[in-house]
Order: sequence, then C-alpha cells, then structure tokens
Amino acid sequence: MPKTYAKSEHKGAGHRQRLRERFLANGLEGFHDYEVIELLLTLATPRKDCKAAAKAALKRFKTFQGVLEASPHELCKIKGIGSRNLFGIKLIKSVADRYLEKKLIHKDAINDSKALFDYLYHSIGDKNREFFKVIFLNSKNQVITASTLSEGTLTASSVYPREVIQAALSNDAAALIFAHNHPSGDPEPSSEDVAVTRQLVFAGRVMGMVVHEHLIIGDNRYFSFADQGYIARMNREFEKLTEAQITE
Repeated sequence: MPKTYAKSEHKGAGHRQRLRERFLANGLEGFHDYEVIELLLTLATPRKDCKAAAKAALKRFKTFQGVLEASPHELCKIKGIGSRNLFGIKLIKSVADRYLEKKLIHKDAINDSKALFDYLYHSIGDKNREFFKVIFLNSKNQVITASTLSEGTLTASSVYPREVIQAALSNDAAALIFAHNHPSGDPEPSSEDVAVTRQLVFAGRVMGMVVHEHLIIGDNRYFSFADQGYIARMNREFEKLTEAQITE
C-alpha cells in the first residue's frame, strides 16, 4: 500500500499562529508595527511567510501610517506584496476610517473634540498632500456627515466657498466645521489659510450657517482657529460690514 505524507507547513506557519494567538489574548499590546503589518498581510496570504515583506514595507514608507496610506501600486513594489495580499492592509484602513466617522455621527462634535481630532488625524493627518474636509452639522451641532471637498498639492488646496455652501445645502446643514492637513507637520496657518477661512465664515453667515471651527492638522498636533479667536474676530468683521452696508 503506498505511503501518504502530510503536506508540510509553509515556513513561518508556527510564527503566524503565535502572532494570531498573541492578538486574541491581548490585542495589539506589545506588537511592533511590522508585526501588525505582517498580521494584515497574512489575511490574504495562505502559504507564505510575510515577515520580510512587512519589514520592507515599513522601511520604505517610514511609518505604520505611511504603509496604510500607500497606494496599491506603491505597495506592490515591495517584494512579497502583490495585488491580492495587500487586501488586509487596505481593508483595515477603510474600516478604521468608517468606524471613526460613524463614531461622530449624531454626536455633539463641539463638545467631543477628542473624537473629532481622532477622526481627522486618522483621516488626513498623514497625507502627503493637502486635503480639505468639511463636517456638516445639524441645528443641534450633531454631525450629519463628513466629506473631503478638495485634494491639493503639497502646499495648498483649492477651496471654493460656493462649492462648500452647495454641499452644505445638499446635506441640510446648519453649521460647519472645516479641517485640512499640513503635510509639513507644522499646523501654523498661512496667510492663505486665514484668507480662505474668512471667506468661508462670511459665506456661511450670508446663508445663515454657523462656522464653528477650522482645524489645521499637523504632526500629532493641530491649530484651532476657534481657540485662537480667529472665528469670533471674523464674525465681528462680518457684522461690522453688514451694519455699514445698512447705514449707507
């Protein structure tokens, strides 16, 4: 009778199983970033060691966030990563974005700044171009939805108040929060940032919408136009202009 042999396990199978057991026991506590990437790659890599590919991806894209933000085309340049096994990396990024956005829906964003910053930092904080995002609020300051309205160059994004107001009207928004990132990591506003914010505050006032905030997201820090008094000052400017026009 012919002998039968069990199919040998692939190299690293035991290591993969230990990673999964560690995660199930304690979550990601104690995991290196490359081990998290490795775990994601194993989701769609049935019989291959993924450690080397995970380390190579982290080396190429510098940070864990950089790997998650990398395009499929760029990821596929890494030896051991292909169009199929990058599935886990792209899935977890999309799931995290959806989760953080849903956490904000129907919450009072003005009084939940931590959730707001968590969402914005994860969504646009590690981009290498400027992204301009608008969070639409109802009359109770609860989040209706959030949208990215502009993708810019490395140093600037094009924001048109008319498009912002049209989007606000289509979402039945009563109030707005704006946010964009600075790829340099420095959240200090430029003169252009200040000018655009003034235009948006004025446009909102004309349409009866309140602009609560404009956040600039930097490297794990942010600049708040509201906290620094810009929003209040711009509202006073609008009121003075309106009064002047009435008395003319």
